[in-house]
Amino acid sequence: MSTYRKTPEALARLTPEQYRVTQQSATEYPGTGEYLHNHAVGIYVDVVSGEPLFASSDKFESGCGWPSFTKPIEPANVQELRDTSHGMLRTEVRSAHGDSHLGHVFPDGPTDRGGLRYCINSASLRFIPRERMEAEGYGAYLDQVEDVR
Repeated sequence: MSTYRKTPEALARLTPEQYRVTQQSATEYPGTGEYLHNHAVGIYVDVVSGEPLFASSDKFESGCGWPSFTKPIEPANVQELRDTSHGMLRTEVRSAHGDSHLGHVFPDGPTDRGGLRYCINSASLRFIPRERMEAEGYGAYLDQVEDVR
């Protein structure tokens, strides 16, 4: 089992936008994220720590301007915190090991899939295609990523 954590080396590799989002709890502009329209099969991990966060099989088009997921692939890796910034009451989502700001979770997702919408900044994610998951140490999650035939 890998150890997922935030390291100075990982932080040094971040782009300014990735740093702004993950370390300063910023939000990327809607409609601009690298993974918004990504329909490839694979897993999304924390750009800082590498911890597994979301599967492509749980991604859906919400129309909100950010990648949206119905649930985390590994619930223990996603922390939910009360966020009262900007005069709103929201639930912030952070990675458990990397302590990266990921986005927010809202109760307006697809009702047939649990009703949640994890609205996540692309800048906080790294996508690993299904064919590279085993080699990058995420083989244990292959059964949670849909098989494309």
